[in-house]
Amino acid sequence: MKNESRVIGRRVSRIDATEKVTGSFKYPSDLTMPGLLHAVVLRSPHGHAEIEEIESSAAESLEGVIKVFTAKDVSQELFGEIVKDTPIFAREKVRYYGEPVACVLADSEDVARNAIKKIKVKYKTLPEVFDPSEAMKEEAPLIHDNYPGNIAVEKKAERGDVEKAFAECAVIEKDTFTLPYVHQVPLEPNGCIAFVDERGQLNLYTPNQSPAWLRSRLAELFNLDLFQVRVIQIQGGGGFGGKCPLTIEQICVALALDIKRPVRLVNNREEDFYATWGRVPMKIELELGADKSGKLLAKRSRVIADNGAYSNIAPGVLSTALTRIDSLYRLKNVENIGWLVYTNKIPTGMFRGFGNPQITFTVETLIDRLAARLNIDPGEMRKRNAPCAGDVSVHGWNLKSCGLTECIAICMEESNWNWKGPGKMEKGKKVYRGQGLACCIHVAGNRGVYPSFDGSAAEVRIGPDGGVKVLSGEGEIGCGANTTFAQIAAEILGVEMERIQVPEVDSCYSPFGLGAYASRVTAIGGNAVKNAAENALEQLKEEAACLMGLNKEEIIYEEGRFKSGDKTLTFEEVCREGCYSKGGTTIVGKGTYIPQDVTIADKETLYGNISPSYSFGAQLVDLEIDVETGKVKILDFLAVQDLGRVLNPLGAEGQLEGGVIMGIGYALSEELVLGEKGEVINPRYRDYKIPLAIDSPQVRVKFVETNDPVGPFGAKSVGEPALVPTAPAIANAIFNAVGIKVNSLPITPEKMKMELQKKIRELEEKE
Repeated sequence: MKNESRVIGRRVSRIDATEKVTGSFKYPSDLTMPGLLHAVVLRSPHGHAEIEEIESSAAESLEGVIKVFTAKDVSQELFGEIVKDTPIFAREKVRYYGEPVACVLADSEDVARNAIKKIKVKYKTLPEVFDPSEAMKEEAPLIHDNYPGNIAVEKKAERGDVEKAFAECAVIEKDTFTLPYVHQVPLEPNGCIAFVDERGQLNLYTPNQSPAWLRSRLAELFNLDLFQVRVIQIQGGGGFGGKCPLTIEQICVALALDIKRPVRLVNNREEDFYATWGRVPMKIELELGADKSGKLLAKRSRVIADNGAYSNIAPGVLSTALTRIDSLYRLKNVENIGWLVYTNKIPTGMFRGFGNPQITFTVETLIDRLAARLNIDPGEMRKRNAPCAGDVSVHGWNLKSCGLTECIAICMEESNWNWKGPGKMEKGKKVYRGQGLACCIHVAGNRGVYPSFDGSAAEVRIGPDGGVKVLSGEGEIGCGANTTFAQIAAEILGVEMERIQVPEVDSCYSPFGLGAYASRVTAIGGNAVKNAAENALEQLKEEAACLMGLNKEEIIYEEGRFKSGDKTLTFEEVCREGCYSKGGTTIVGKGTYIPQDVTIADKETLYGNISPSYSFGAQLVDLEIDVETGKVKILDFLAVQDLGRVLNPLGAEGQLEGGVIMGIGYALSEELVLGEKGEVINPRYRDYKIPLAIDSPQVRVKFVETNDPVGPFGAKSVGEPALVPTAPAIANAIFNAVGIKVNSLPITPEKMKMELQKKIRELEEKE
């Protein structure tokens, strides 16, 4: 199949590349419309306080101010995916610094920003708690009265006989890890426009990653019938989980429903740190054991996850942290317990990897420590534990394809892998060099995120002009999904890419799709597009047969032509004549895809095959450490991914390279630093340290093609897993270079220098 493909597997430029390169592309903040009003949110200056009074008359008296909104002016329903605990505006008390308290609606953003300064709020401060471990104590202040111990959710995943397995281990490693709060920091902050049209229908323009999911939540929150809510997805400047499921849309919609005029709400950079909820910080106690051959026998973890003040999607993130890594290897005995804990901090939620980067960091670093004690090459140890296609993992995951062993082998073969155990420091030596390897597993869909459904629908519409429109509800958030969909349709229909358009998602006409999360778009949405294109082609064959006076079975379609003997019709001729013969009716190919053997994980045990397929990857880093500065410099980075089948090498390479750079930021520099009240100390790019071009190494990427039996043309996922093993690979390289065991992120030069100085003192004391 691969050699016969016309478009699949070829290096295809993005179909929106010209617009983006020339600057003509319209982002949400570029949109405007007649009568547009501007909203600016007033946020809490306290981490925990009662609201005694809100005085807004001075703000409302300003020229250009339309109205000041507080909790009493909007829906009283609470929202949240698993725990419904979040109000649109704070009621009675605020629970984190930056929580929305009021909102000014004015005829310009400048007027609105000036007006919020004139709103006076009287607060009575309350005791705050910022550390999840402290929040769980009996004497800690309650953030929500009906959640004793500030525990929003407690979950367990236990399999096998852990005690017996640990007793059989030759070596056991145990440590406590601290993973920080980091933010998605997309280049474009969040923004949206909402208005009610003349028919009373709510319309929302938004870069939200899941238009259908958002639509259902808005209907529920504002007590609207689903048909009354129209969502139009505007492709935004990055998301990474930060634009799903609800971010600022609920505020914008509340105002538009009340005022009956178009409302625009766009965050500035500082506001985006409070309004877009980042990666869930975790404290993880992990114990891992292996026999003398390096076979992993037992794992025990205790995860305390920082929920922040409200829940949103964080309960699902905790479930991932308790389960996903266990299916990376043939591990049969696990005991995982986790608590999602309320604190007086910014709420946390989705971020690329969805709990997987945190737990993968802990397991992958302990594997290297076990390997060192056993004197086994950590790459070989991973290969000995790697699963194979056909395996069913400890949590019931059905691995239909698996190229993990090949990924590890390529890393070792193409990076001059020369592991010699943990490094030892030498007196007077200024620079040390080390290599580190780490692996990952990730889903290509997740039945548990939106429990009622995890499928997709698509339409391929072909008009008399021969133009092809691919309609999908999955949407494009910058990752190249629309280009992939166009490729799939072009491959099936045998036409040029230039003939295909993929319109933006609009719930008025787009088929149902859940959108970009859980790395599901290519595998699930792509299958729906493939089925729709095949359905359209069958209809074209019927039209060709009718025009030729033959049966459909006699028609062969190849290279854009319908043939039977010496009779031939081109694609354009069949489209034109076939459609006109039906009065100009457009041919509409319909396709759906619903994974057949995927289940919702059991609520109590977390057991179940949650995804139609699973991706695997391995990454290897070569780095050096400067003793005087503590700076870690990456010399070489190789990322190898089993993504089933490479549909577009250009796009897949970009996803993998970008994911690695984001993972380097997670490992070495990124952390959202909070002050005494829970305020963000570093809410700008000059202080929040994402990798710059000068910090980013050349990333070499390679792919293992396992041709997954489920995905379209054999494809799986690549976008999210790209960053998952990056941080542990860097930590393992540090262990290999100087013997330092990294158990917290980020690995800043300051932290590194302190650890190096400890090593130097130990060296001097031995002398």
